[in-house]
Amino acid sequence: MLKYSLPALAIGFVLDLLIGDPRWLYHPICVIGNLIAVLEKAIRRVFPKSNGGELAGGFVIVVLICLFSGGVPLLVLHYLYRFLPVAGFVLETFWCYQLLATRSLKDESMKVYDRLKNGTLDEARYAVSMIVGRDTRELTETGVTKAAVETVAENASDGVIAPMFYMAIGGVPLMFLYKGINTMDSMLGYKNDKYLYFGRVAAKLDDVANYIPARISGWLMVAGTVFTGMDTKNAAKIYRRDRRNHASPNSAQTEAAMAGALDVQLAGNAYYFGKLYEKPTIGDPIRPVEPEDIKRANRLMYAASTLGVVVFLLISGAVRMLFF
Repeated sequence: MLKYSLPALAIGFVLDLLIGDPRWLYHPICVIGNLIAVLEKAIRRVFPKSNGGELAGGFVIVVLICLFSGGVPLLVLHYLYRFLPVAGFVLETFWCYQLLATRSLKDESMKVYDRLKNGTLDEARYAVSMIVGRDTRELTETGVTKAAVETVAENASDGVIAPMFYMAIGGVPLMFLYKGINTMDSMLGYKNDKYLYFGRVAAKLDDVANYIPARISGWLMVAGTVFTGMDTKNAAKIYRRDRRNHASPNSAQTEAAMAGALDVQLAGNAYYFGKLYEKPTIGDPIRPVEPEDIKRANRLMYAASTLGVVVFLLISGAVRMLFF
């Protein structure tokens, strides 16, 4: 089955660039998200309302979602490749296309750019609220722009390069497993009263799943500056210096490379659910952040993603030729 995953990855990546995520097309991650919501309610009713009970319940939901998100695609593709190999390849390619977010990340962030250039600040705040988790009602134009650039940088890893990495290793089933873990973290991995214990296992597993891809993504972004005319030297410098300037071991990896490439300063304090979180800055304020940086961030994200798919295809192809 794995022999078909590399061409499926190549075609799926191209389809993602060309088509993106049409709103009328139901996304498989919605199935995983809905299942997480249903299981959370059921598990909370069963397990004790203590810290230990919530931790145990969080572990159970992680096991169930991992079995579902990785197991269902594995069984479906195993059956199709055995009896209808063409249908199996078509479905794997289609799923790969759906699970990559290169075009949709660009489209959604460019809505913020459009509102900054052609709309009102309130419209820009609303547009950026659709793609970030922080509070946006009080953001300045600079704050809105930084939020959009940061989400492009961070999601270049967990929305594009990390899924490609796992696709190259284990095909769409492993890609789906990663997306299941990532979706759990986005829904449960908050450090607030509701999820501090219930979401802890999901958050830690996401840290593990993203550890290697985030670092690959950071270096791919540094390399991408060569093809976009950005500041390669500063990107490498800031990446090495500031890649740990975040509570998450992974989030600052691509943000640091992006900040260095653009010669701007990102991150810093932000409000979440009405509470101020003090966070270190990333990068040096060599020049002010401006709306055009959203377009530049997308160019660098595209360059890093293209480099990523080429590197993963070449390395994975060479390994399979040598050992399989």
